[in-house]
Amino acid sequence: MKTHVKALVVGGGAVGASILYHLARAGWDAMLVERDELTAGSTWHAAGLLPYFNMSYASSWIHDYSIKFYTGLEAETGLNPGFRVVGNLRMAQTQDRMDEFMLYAATAENVDIPFEWLTAAQIADRYPLVRTDDLKGAILHPTDGYINPADVTQAMAKGARQQGAAIERRWQVDGYDWTGSEWRVTCTKMAEKGGNLVSTDERVVVTAEHVVTATGNHAQRTARLLGIRTPAIPVEHQYIVTEPDPALVEWRKANGEHPVLRDVDARWYVREERGGWILGPYEDGAPARFRHSVPDSFRADLFPLDLDRIEKEYMDFIHRIPSSEQVGIKDDFNGPICYTPDGNPLIGPAPGLRNMWLAEGFSFGITAAGGAGHYLAQMMTEGEAEIDMAALDPRRFGPWIASDHAVAKNEETYAFLLKPHYPDEERPAARPLRTAPCYDRMKALGARFGQVDGWERPNYFAPQGFSDKDAWSFRRGGWWPFARAEAEAIRNAAGLIDASAFAKHVLKGPGAAAFLDWYTTNRLPKVGRIALTYALTQAGTVRSEYTVLRQAEDRFYLVSAGAWNGYDADHLLKAMEDRADDFGPMVLQDVTTQFGVFALAGPHSRDILSRLLRDPDPDGALGNKRFPWLGAREIELGMVPLTAIRVAYTGELGWELHHPIEMQNHLLDRLVEAGADLGLQPVGARAQNWLRQEKSYRAFGTELGRDASPLEAGLHRFVDLSKDFHGKDAMQALGIRSSCVTLLIDGPDDCDPWGRESLWQDGTRVGRLTSGGYSVAFGKSIGMGYVRPDLAQPGTRLTVRMLRDLWDAVVTEDSPHDPGNARIRADG
Repeated sequence: MKTHVKALVVGGGAVGASILYHLARAGWDAMLVERDELTAGSTWHAAGLLPYFNMSYASSWIHDYSIKFYTGLEAETGLNPGFRVVGNLRMAQTQDRMDEFMLYAATAENVDIPFEWLTAAQIADRYPLVRTDDLKGAILHPTDGYINPADVTQAMAKGARQQGAAIERRWQVDGYDWTGSEWRVTCTKMAEKGGNLVSTDERVVVTAEHVVTATGNHAQRTARLLGIRTPAIPVEHQYIVTEPDPALVEWRKANGEHPVLRDVDARWYVREERGGWILGPYEDGAPARFRHSVPDSFRADLFPLDLDRIEKEYMDFIHRIPSSEQVGIKDDFNGPICYTPDGNPLIGPAPGLRNMWLAEGFSFGITAAGGAGHYLAQMMTEGEAEIDMAALDPRRFGPWIASDHAVAKNEETYAFLLKPHYPDEERPAARPLRTAPCYDRMKALGARFGQVDGWERPNYFAPQGFSDKDAWSFRRGGWWPFARAEAEAIRNAAGLIDASAFAKHVLKGPGAAAFLDWYTTNRLPKVGRIALTYALTQAGTVRSEYTVLRQAEDRFYLVSAGAWNGYDADHLLKAMEDRADDFGPMVLQDVTTQFGVFALAGPHSRDILSRLLRDPDPDGALGNKRFPWLGAREIELGMVPLTAIRVAYTGELGWELHHPIEMQNHLLDRLVEAGADLGLQPVGARAQNWLRQEKSYRAFGTELGRDASPLEAGLHRFVDLSKDFHGKDAMQALGIRSSCVTLLIDGPDDCDPWGRESLWQDGTRVGRLTSGGYSVAFGKSIGMGYVRPDLAQPGTRLTVRMLRDLWDAVVTEDSPHDPGNARIRADG
């Protein structure tokens, strides 16, 4: 066994084998250790399906890579992975479900995933064993199928060995120790005793520059050994194998194999298996397992089948394939499959640790394994993946995650797996958890909340009795008219937004200014002023976006996206440590929970603040001379001393009011009173998202991410090329591969884009949307996205794919609403 490698992979399932393969292919000296046998975890009992269908852009790329990669493994290794390219037929019983397929198809189209549409009559003609009288239609992926999980894992393992990697079985990792330059990983030899694995006295310490954990069901144990938190906890998944179906056997004599069939409204999948069927349901009530650890006695084991729990899904299977009614059950499987609260795996750096990489929480591990290995290896060996992996980053879940929360959310994710995935849905489990003091007051005002990094944040405000479930839709949901009224209030009067979920950090110390000047792209503001700036990856793309308020020469208040607090803090701290000797001492404080934020915006916002302002010289205190745009002041509103920043994400005259969070309710009450006769309305995130698109304000996680530079995003004015900053050379070397644009869209009367749709010109796909919504200023749909640079000129006519059809769109000038910023700069 080697005692030093460049990269050590822990875990020998399909994911670990793929990571080992791709690291070895990249030329790294790599070794994998597995506590039992390869595939002994969830891999061995996986059904082996390879579903393309995924609403995540990053996951779609990962799944696409996997399927293409698996097709070439036999030629490379000589081992047949058992890949059956039979297709995947996803059936819909309702128009709502067909709308979901159409929205998904927008993402698939952008990744060049092949698909076709089938009517109920076409399904009946091709697959007569399927009952179709109650179907609306289906989407078919012809290149989809299934694979043998054990065989594909062994093929990847052999491919890794052929490229020089080592694999050691029966070694359990019992300790990780970072020396400052490498990891010392303590491995204990395992032996079989009475059917169980037990530790022996044999131990080896392996030193590695990088470590990857792909420990599957053992993720909680791994997290404890690393001193971190993770929400990856398994949930039971059961499936049954039937005896041969005579009707199926007869049909197969003259026909090819059925595609994998999914009746998603009935919440199950089936595929053929030796003349019978494998049925896999996603039922309610499936319990989480191994909250803290996997028992030593649990190896390649299963749980008892719970037929009562899947009775409804089983009967629906008989309804859809009537010939199965007379077929008995031959075998059953009920095993643990790891989940996360949002259903996406954890792929990327471990929070707070150096050269420690996580590949955990794969609910579709066989589908994702190939692509996960490929893109994670890119991150490790090249600094970044070629696609934006932020949606899968482990740091998207903060240290506030507790096991009760993870269990509740993972069980919910499992139950929701084949339910409609509405883009505007907010799932209820484990909520509310993180609430600002104003939560109850906002709720009394009609707030319907979304969740950001665990925080409850108003999405929109609705009258009493309105049901959130009535709001969800793939078109314009029930919340749409409320959001429109809120957007109009900000454009015409005033609106108040709870933005307390913003991530907020204070960076201070003698080295703070020089460090921040190197870390971000824009010139630093003067004391009492703010600047918008960007931190870059080493590849020159956008790592993070910050609003920087300079409170003193050596003190900076940093505001960034609420969903990315842990992500931003981790990068900041690591960069500070790396460059401490260059810039001098400094300290970073996370003050997110110390300060609440209200955004007050609209033509009457100055009048509202004036009624509350306590100033020794109130005349003109909020005017442009004493309080200019992009300025900041310490002021008093009523009894609340706070920092007011003259900026508005909505593009109207406005201020952000950063206040002591314990005084939040007093401030809210006074603002509501002061604005009662001036048309002040509470406003949620949905309306704010529409309004910022009217101003072409890019958002991190949509327009801004690790696959585009700030120059490609059209943010030249926030990049100071006269100074040196991290990622500058790489950014310039990228050039302009695509350009960010704003489009006004003449779309359907009942639907707006969601930010996933493809853009076309003359029958050629030329780009994609990253954001979408409705413009109250123009009375039509609006969107932002990326196109070929030659198509970025205002007036360029394109089309947008929505609900399977192409709709006219035109590229506008940046900030189509109030392009001269007269409203946001208005004096008073």
